[in-house]
Order: sequence, then structure tokens, then C-alpha cells
Amino acid sequence: MSVIVDGRRRLSNGKKKKEAMMSSYFGNVLSIPFGGKPINELVEKPLSVVAEEVRKIVKEVATEEHFLGLVDWVKALRPIPALTRIYCETDEGPCFVVSSGQRFFESKIDFSWGKPVFASYHFPWGGDCGYVMPMPSPKENGDWVLYMHLHNKLLQFIESHFSHVFRPLSWDYLN
Repeated sequence: MSVIVDGRRRLSNGKKKKEAMMSSYFGNVLSIPFGGKPINELVEKPLSVVAEEVRKIVKEVATEEHFLGLVDWVKALRPIPALTRIYCETDEGPCFVVSSGQRFFESKIDFSWGKPVFASYHFPWGGDCGYVMPMPSPKENGDWVLYMHLHNKLLQFIESHFSHVFRPLSWDYLN
């Protein structure tokens, strides 16, 4: 599992001038750390143990120092394309990236024909690694729309075990 970490706040380090500068910057300031555990280890442990493992993954990169180093690394490699390892190495089983569309403001976009009813952030990269993207509901009621691009077995597991939590997105919900 990989968790995308936004570096904008980490680079601004809470200083208003830097924070304002980063908010006007166009483009991503992301790090994509990942980790993994054997599934039998995760199934036997309580959810709090899994959450602690995710926290450890994020904590490794959630610093200004990490993001400054990442900026230097990108500058040194330019224009050589680079890809995070999780998108390339999937020999140990299914993998997925957790991102967040919570700060996307599609409800504030108007292309002159009105605001969008729904926005999707689907961007297949052609590999075997899936992703999960929580987005704010267009109903603006606190709900989330959870976009998942996963292996069929993972989707079937989620549908069979968590149908009480997740429900398919439908026009009736959006209307």
C-alpha cells in the first residue's frame, strides 16, 4: 500500500509568506511512500495495528527536509522520467495507492454551462497497481465518493464484506 503525501504544507512549514507562495504554485508537490505486510499478519491483527503501519509510512516523508530533498532529486534528474517503485513492483501481490481528492474544488468550476454534477479523477497508468481516491460528494453533505480502480478480487471482497459501508454511485444519489 502506498499513501500519497502532499508536500505543500510541509514545505511552507507554517510560515504565512511561504504558505501563500505554495498555494499559488501550479502542479503537484507529492511523495508516494509505501510499505507492505503479509496478508495473514494483517488479518490476525486489530485495525489499529494496520492504522499504525500506515502512520509509520506517512511519518517517514511528512517533513520539510524530505520534500526539499525530493525537489533537489527531481532537479538533478530532469528531464529523465521517474516513477515510484509501487507502480513497477507488484510481484508480492496486489498493490494500491491511496490518494485524496478532498481538496479538489470541482464544485467551484464553471465552464459556462454550469457547475459539474460529478467529477472523476480516473487516470489509468497502465500498470497492475490500483488506487483508491476519496473525493467530496457533489451533494456537499459531508459524504465521500470513493473511486476505486482495483483488481477484481479486491473489489469482490469489498463488495461482499462491506456492502453495509459502501454503496454504488447512482444517478438517484446525485440527483
